[in-house]
Amino acid sequence: MLNTLIVGASGYAGVELATYLNRHPHMNITALAVSAQSPDAGKLLSDLHPQLKGVVDLPLQPLSDAAEWAGKVDVVFLATAHEVSHDLAPEFLKAGCVVFDLSGAFRVNDADFYTQFYGFTHQHAEWLDKAVYGLAEWQREKIREAQLVAVPGCYPTAAQLALKPLVEAGLLNDAQWPVINATSGVSGAGRKASIGNSFCEVSLHPYGIFNHRHHPEITTHLGVPVIFTPHLGNFARGILATITCRLKTGIGHEDVAQAFRNAYHDKPLVRLYEKGVPALKGVVGLPFCDIGFAVQGEHLIVVAAEDNLLKGASAQAVQCLNIRFGFPETQSLI
Repeated sequence: MLNTLIVGASGYAGVELATYLNRHPHMNITALAVSAQSPDAGKLLSDLHPQLKGVVDLPLQPLSDAAEWAGKVDVVFLATAHEVSHDLAPEFLKAGCVVFDLSGAFRVNDADFYTQFYGFTHQHAEWLDKAVYGLAEWQREKIREAQLVAVPGCYPTAAQLALKPLVEAGLLNDAQWPVINATSGVSGAGRKASIGNSFCEVSLHPYGIFNHRHHPEITTHLGVPVIFTPHLGNFARGILATITCRLKTGIGHEDVAQAFRNAYHDKPLVRLYEKGVPALKGVVGLPFCDIGFAVQGEHLIVVAAEDNLLKGASAQAVQCLNIRFGFPETQSLI
């Protein structure tokens, strides 16, 4: 039995982590923590999220010193802001904990990336070098050996799972960059209230055009340039990515289908559509990424759908945990 700490447990991703880990037969939730300044400190998780009443009635403990918990737990999940994870992760790692970080603090091994896109100077180059990017379907062997897993962003997960089989198989025409139009529900902005994510204020619109922090994360790990335009939708959760590509001459529908089958035939949390394309209602509340596509001539449209809080965050973190410790990959997820 592994003892685990969830930091940032009161947020949307944190409560999903608590739900999964509470029913995981090999995990014991030692504590749930929030920042010492959080207004949620001292409250029960089930008071904030009543679906967990009688299921996870643990208090949210204020975390002021990582050392207080580092010697008491084996595994730490950080569902925290990027700069908070940046400071906390090395403290837990120094104590020998295995850390799964859901923030962007260790996703790209380039210090300048953090200055430009996250607004802070990265102080832990040694952990940037050691961190394993947790795109679970593609990083299995590295995850098995990792002490620090940087769980991918929600947009990058959908985009990369949809494009990586095509890139790896060499099916795309390099003269045309893949164009990713992706729409997320407002839960992607987090639980903290602001006018920008107030449900009555949200209207479908693009944002972060050419400068969204997930854009360089996608291109870095995909290895090819893309056009990425995120959109905010007036719904609670889920991501739908519609990706337009151009195929090399002579490549057809069956070549694309075979590339996806080769990549994911043994990956239980990616579901392929042989006909048609996925919709959000098929994945909300579930740990899957669903992928479908259509081909016309040299033009290819791929559609990927996932729950941004699950496959785009907490479910993928637990999937990485299962891979890391040799548990069944879907343990507690399905």
